Amino acid sequence: MARVTVEDCVDKVENRFELVLLAAHRARAISGGSAITIEAERDKNPVIALREIAEQTVRTEDMREGMIHSLQKNVEVDEPEAGAAPVVQSERRLPMLGRDDTSSDIQIDVLTEEQLLRGLESMTPTEPSAAIGNNPRERGSR
Repeated sequence: MARVTVEDCVDKVENRFELVLLAAHRARAISGGSAITIEAERDKNPVIALREIAEQTVRTEDMREGMIHSLQKNVEVDEPEAGAAPVVQSERRLPMLGRDDTSSDIQIDVLTEEQLLRGLESMTPTEPSAAIGNNPRERGSR
């Protein structure tokens, strides 16, 4: 089993820092279940990743794109161009709430804070709650 060194890989990836980043990303991908492209020979994942880079069984451009994609928080989505999709005529589409004809919108009930409080007050019981717990039967059961 031959040892892989940085010198074996540095001619494939010129920047040593980028080499470390790519090898670490590839080793994590192997740990996550990615297929190994070389004979494993009981090596650990970082060594396998470096050997793959040295033997060029995995394209460094693909690894670079995968690493960049994994680090991105907001991924850009390619929007279709205006001419690519047919425009829907306005008479064929259904009205949307708040955006089209306001006569077709459903009116939603709106309560003010005062109306809500009055409604809650009308739901309170009229009997005092102090009578709870004064039952002699309850005292004897304790």
